[in-house]
Amino acid sequence: MNLGKALLRALALASLMVLAVTGCKRPEADASVQEDRLVVFAASSLRDAFTAMGEEFERTHPGVELTFNFAGTQALRTQLENGAAVDVFASADQRHMDELVQASRVQEPAVFARNEPVLIVSRESAATLQGLGELPKAERIVIGVPEVPIGRYTLQILDKASAALGPDFRSRVEARVVSRELNVRQVLAKVSLGEAQAGFVYRTDALSAGDRVRIVALPPELNVIAEYPIGRVTGAAHPVLARAWIDFVLSADGQRLLGRAGFAAPSGRSSAP
Repeated sequence: MNLGKALLRALALASLMVLAVTGCKRPEADASVQEDRLVVFAASSLRDAFTAMGEEFERTHPGVELTFNFAGTQALRTQLENGAAVDVFASADQRHMDELVQASRVQEPAVFARNEPVLIVSRESAATLQGLGELPKAERIVIGVPEVPIGRYTLQILDKASAALGPDFRSRVEARVVSRELNVRQVLAKVSLGEAQAGFVYRTDALSAGDRVRIVALPPELNVIAEYPIGRVTGAAHPVLARAWIDFVLSADGQRLLGRAGFAAPSGRSSAP
């Protein structure tokens, strides 16, 4: 089975699992019913930050149950397009959000955070892989599939590096790729466990791994910046709570918690202390 078919099969399976949990049909909003439940789909890289923020949100909204579904942005988009009951969607890139907005699936998106990819290496390989230029020396590299944001950002970085480090740099790195993962946390896990020597993840994911990996910063001119938009899903069953969650994420308190997890504030806005 080739990689494309495997990816589509995995996404379809994930969609069926979510539909089984959330219901096969998106319920209609009823303004007369007090909202006590909120379902948020968010990119894998938001797991730690949103989990902590969810605890704060539930504390300030007694009786509200907040349910997260963390996965690769492409997988979440597929689930949403297949009718999963969800109130808020938070993406790790603009592309998937823009296409959902154009399809009238999501409304009024706003960028709430930025992030940057970094190269991580396993502890065992830290002495031999100390810079991006040494990456082709690795024998086992893991990256994201091109359909997920971190996978697409990785290829953009390799293309930029080829202009600076040699036209065959990308091909030499890809020759060492042993696995392409469906989300950034799977890349992190394989490097953390020593199953791979190196991989590209977001800085926030690398920080969450502590001393299990070594972070190799990328030259700014070769790197890209990931922008994270958030929006309310059209036909959300809990529109009032959806708006409250988005407002919280964009608020000074929300930005402070995101900054604590390593995210940068949106362009033109300072991170809260």
